[in-house]
Amino acid sequence: MRLRSLLFVPGDRPERMEKALTLGADALILDLEDSVAPANKGAAREHVADFLDRTERGGPKLFVRLNPLDSDFFVDDLVGVLGSKPDGLVLPKAEGAASVRRLADRSGVPILPIATETPAAVFRMGEYAEVAEDLCGLTWGAEDLPAAIGAAASRDAEGAYLPPYQMVRALTLFGAAAAGVNPIETVYPNIKDLDGLKRVAEAAARDGFTGMMAIHPAQVPVINAAFTPSPDQVAHARAIVAAFNAEPGAGALQLDGKMIDAPHLKQARRILERAEEA
Repeated sequence: MRLRSLLFVPGDRPERMEKALTLGADALILDLEDSVAPANKGAAREHVADFLDRTERGGPKLFVRLNPLDSDFFVDDLVGVLGSKPDGLVLPKAEGAASVRRLADRSGVPILPIATETPAAVFRMGEYAEVAEDLCGLTWGAEDLPAAIGAAASRDAEGAYLPPYQMVRALTLFGAAAAGVNPIETVYPNIKDLDGLKRVAEAAARDGFTGMMAIHPAQVPVINAAFTPSPDQVAHARAIVAAFNAEPGAGALQLDGKMIDAPHLKQARRILERAEEA
């Protein structure tokens, strides 16, 4: 499942859902959690279920972000949307394999956990490999965690993440890699700063993330570009594959004056796979 860009759409705004289908995102996250006030939760479920029922599939994947497992809204969310066959479920405040199993046992739908929103969750990042068959990726967030630990902020004055949140970002990347699923970068909250988004998205792609969540339509093309291999990257990857195909018994080779070996070949094949998907 290609997941470069995942655009949040409030579940109580059906007119935005229709428009979002045309914006180029690989997935829409129809939100029943943070963007919907408690008084509107019931209406949001109905809007989301209706949208899922009448939308012809083949465009962006349609995910639903539920409310947390221990919330008063979770059961109603699941009952309200599951029959409408979402392509995936986003699980906020996930805490390791047990959280995924609780949802997977009741849904049978691919799950994208938001895996760093509570202190306990941080200590369970290595568990997701146990439930990899139930996952379509792993992502993180830094909005709830500061409040949970009594911190004043997650970013410094320049907008860079402070050390505790750099750590949980890295754990998400490694947890996803250990599980063999897509690592998805968290949102960039400054919707007017597209240059800043470009820097963050390109850094995420460099670090090994395969996609990023978006909170505004203008962010989607920037994110898609960052997570689509460039022509130069594709050409270099093809050259690496061709070099090893020409000498299949070699463990290491020289290309353009530099040594390449098995990790370079693995990376090159991943780049070509991503380019083909795009």
